[in-house]
Amino acid sequence: MKFACLSFAAAALHSATAFTNVSPQGPSSSTRLHDSPFDEEIGVTAPLGFFDPLGLLKDADQERFNRLRYVELKHGRISMLAVLGHIVT
Repeated sequence: MKFACLSFAAAALHSATAFTNVSPQGPSSSTRLHDSPFDEEIGVTAPLGFFDPLGLLKDADQERFNRLRYVELKHGRISMLAVLGHIVT
């Protein structure tokens, strides 16, 4: 019984440390990944700004941005239809 209580306490302590701030610099002033010319587009979230973690649009123009946005919407709609087809059949 003591071992079970001890292991539960250790697990609780270990999981609580996941939410502590361990950065030596302290909190950063900005959580944006980088500045982008697409920061004013529709869908840009407030805490992150324009989210492009792979850098696909690092040196892109407005035409490339619009093309990738169109393709993303198209693939999203196709995948929603595929899930609906999977549920129905």
